[in-house]
Amino acid sequence: MSTLRKVTRIFKRILIVLSVLVVVLTIATFFYMRQDKFGALPEGKRLELVKSSPHYKDGRFRNLVERPTLTKGYSMPGVLYETLFTKFPNRSPVDSLPSIKTNLKSLDPSENAYVWFGHSSFFLQVDGIKILADPVFSGKASPIPGSVTAYKGSDIYTVAGLPDIDYLLLSHDHYDHLDYETVKALQTKVKYVVCGLGNGAHFERWGYTPKQIIEKDWYESVEVKPGFKILTESTHHDSGRGFTSGQALWLSFLIQAPSMNIYYSGDGGRDDRFKTIGSKYGKIDWAIMECGQYNKAWQSVHELPEEVALATQELGARNLLPVHNSKFTLANHPWKEPLEKITALSKNKSYRLATPMIGELVQLDNQQQQFKEWWKTVN
Repeated sequence: MSTLRKVTRIFKRILIVLSVLVVVLTIATFFYMRQDKFGALPEGKRLELVKSSPHYKDGRFRNLVERPTLTKGYSMPGVLYETLFTKFPNRSPVDSLPSIKTNLKSLDPSENAYVWFGHSSFFLQVDGIKILADPVFSGKASPIPGSVTAYKGSDIYTVAGLPDIDYLLLSHDHYDHLDYETVKALQTKVKYVVCGLGNGAHFERWGYTPKQIIEKDWYESVEVKPGFKILTESTHHDSGRGFTSGQALWLSFLIQAPSMNIYYSGDGGRDDRFKTIGSKYGKIDWAIMECGQYNKAWQSVHELPEEVALATQELGARNLLPVHNSKFTLANHPWKEPLEKITALSKNKSYRLATPMIGELVQLDNQQQQFKEWWKTVN
């Protein structure tokens, strides 16, 4: 047998093996992604409502101003290569993060309070209404086991420790904001879910009743009680839990309570919305702003710290609470950099920066409450 024929036979065998591996992997992926944790796509009347939105065009939801996800000069292969093969120091803490276990069930119902659970999960009690946003208590932020896990000390709360919740707010359906295990365990504790159009499909698959789910487009409102509204605003981001993106809408929120206005940014890159929202509502007492898991490469969908500081000023907010940090590693920057940078950038600004530890009770009516720069002592 000639050398050429031998090489040809070997090459064919390699192709056959590779083809079999691809088929096996495809089948395995198909069945793996049929698990409940991947949620569901809108269909039927929900899909008709999605398609009727002015923000749904050409088969998906769109941002107000379309721009590439990757910044000019970056490529997806280049970003993937850098992430996989470049070593970035201090992306995760070595030490356990300091935290406080506040008993949320024993709070004075007349107290206006905020408790942060790390990343973008937080609890609000305002004018007697209990609100929970983007809860992730499973210790992970990815459908791939062991890939994105919570830092030591950052995952001290469980669903069992929460009181009954009047409104669960979902900014969007990415895994670090919508957690299957947490949301499923919360079903009997939550009165209503407020989410963007299309997201209700996830909640219904996970056992929530249609009466519990309130799906909204941008610029709509939910009447909580007289003088108390939850308003849905835009942001510049995306959605998706599988290979199909943009089928559920992403939101930011303005909580317009009798005693104060609170804005939650959700995730999203910079645009003119902060000026618009600031002008629209006149007074924002607290701004809960995404600040972390950023990169110059994907700046269009996640703000850099200097943009967070500017946005807070454009909102006209009196106080800033930075979130989207200190629980998961989803970017290449050092884990404490978002807090270091926003602290430096917030000096002598028109707003007051509040940096509570995970679980620390923030007294929303107390402008004199002091907060430590707790990350400085953590390696």
